[in-house]
Amino acid sequence: MAQLDGKKILITGGGRGIGAGIARVLAAQGATVALTYTSSSVACEKVLSGLPGEGHFALQINVNSEDEVTAGISQVIERFGGLDGLVNNAGITRDGLLLRMKKDDFDATYETNLRGAFLTTKAVLKPMMKAKSGSIVNITSVIGQTGNAGQANYAASKAGLIGFTKSVALEVASRNIRANCVAPGFIATEMTEELTDAQKEGILGMVPMKSMGQSEDVAHAVAFLLSDESKYITGHTLNVNGGLHL
Repeated sequence: MAQLDGKKILITGGGRGIGAGIARVLAAQGATVALTYTSSSVACEKVLSGLPGEGHFALQINVNSEDEVTAGISQVIERFGGLDGLVNNAGITRDGLLLRMKKDDFDATYETNLRGAFLTTKAVLKPMMKAKSGSIVNITSVIGQTGNAGQANYAASKAGLIGFTKSVALEVASRNIRANCVAPGFIATEMTEELTDAQKEGILGMVPMKSMGQSEDVAHAVAFLLSDESKYITGHTLNVNGGLHL
């Protein structure tokens, strides 16, 4: 039996990068997945077309909108007949030094990365509590643990996600619902492909394992935390960073 056979999982922002990697690994381990997108379904549909198994689908949800989140998750639960897991992966960056950072850039980062996770988590808790089962995995970042110049907004949102996860874990543990984080370091995605060779060398110089991670490295950590093999783990942050932050 595959690790996630029969599990029904919602992944926010599942169309590219780490989200797409998570979708591929979860489906390969037997899960049925729903992916969210904000404006265009093209990337999600491409991911779905390559997934093993049946029943996967994509739906449009702006995680900043409480109405869209509530309606969308109701649709997922109705179509799946329940929901075993939520992966809060949707996230954005609006980098800039604090002295020049616009309020809108701070607010947009907070609203997607932290407020979005709040809204989706709140929406899945009632059905999970009724089922007395569920696993929530929030994708934070090494930057939320270390900080980073030019990313005060991003670091704050990802650090806040860790505190949020611990609090949720304490609130719902008695209902057999778990909440954990995965904190990626430097992961090779479409975004890192745009870096210059000098920038890549600078990054690798900070990583003890001297390589970037792959989206599948993050995905396998997520799969473990969604599975019954981690049934006694909650409130934890699992680092996937090649030793960058210990």
